[in-house]
Amino acid sequence: MTRSEVNQIIREGLDFCRRMSFHLPPFALWTPEDWAARGHECDEIRDNMLGWDVTDFGLGDFSRHGLLVFTIRNGNAQLPQYLKPYAEKLLIIRERQVTPLHFHYSKMEDIINRGGGELVLQVYNATEDYQLADTPVQVNLDGCVATVDAGARLRLAPGASITLPTHMYHQFWAEGEMVLCGEVSAVNDDNVDNHFLGQVGRFPEIEEDESPLHLLCTEYPQA
Repeated sequence: MTRSEVNQIIREGLDFCRRMSFHLPPFALWTPEDWAARGHECDEIRDNMLGWDVTDFGLGDFSRHGLLVFTIRNGNAQLPQYLKPYAEKLLIIRERQVTPLHFHYSKMEDIINRGGGELVLQVYNATEDYQLADTPVQVNLDGCVATVDAGARLRLAPGASITLPTHMYHQFWAEGEMVLCGEVSAVNDDNVDNHFLGQVGRFPEIEEDESPLHLLCTEYPQA
C-alpha cells in the first residue's frame, strides 16, 4: 500500500466516525511530530499496539479485501505491567469489502454493528487440521443461541452482535453502506493469534510516497 492511500483511508475513517458521532481517544489525532515529543508515559499505547491499523491483507486491493481498525484499549499477555484482560477495537468496514476467512487461537470476541449498513458474517467450524468443517455451527446472537449450516451468512443490523469463540472461522463485509463495527474481546495479539485460511498477510508494507498523516500502530518511535 502507498502512504497516500493509507492517509486517505484514515481521513475517510475519521470523517465516518464524526458522522456516526463516535468519539475516538485523543491519540487518534497525534501527528508524527506529536509522537516524537512523547516519552515513556505513552508506553502502553506503543507496547499494546493501540491506534490506527490499515491492512489490505497483502492482496493489493484495499477496496475488495481490506480493513481499517482503531484499537482503543488492549492488555498484553507478555508484559505483566499491563493488567487489562480485555481489548476494544473499532472496525470501519466498507461496502462489499471483505475481511478474509480466519479464526483466532486464543481470543474470544464480540462483534457489534454500531451503525451504518448491515454487517454480514459467514461462519464455519474449523477441523483439527484447520480446514473448513461442513458441520453445523452454533452461534450466539445477542445472548440467543442458534444452530446454522456451515457457511451460513448472518446479517447484523445496527445494534446487533455476535459472539465468536476461538477456532470459529469467520469472514465479514458491509452491505448497504459502510459499517461502524465494535469489537470487544479478550486481550488481542495480532502478531500471533490470527489463522487465515489462505495465504494472507496481516500488516502491509508501506510505499512512502508522501508524509504520514498519523502513524500506524506498528510505526511508533521508541521513547
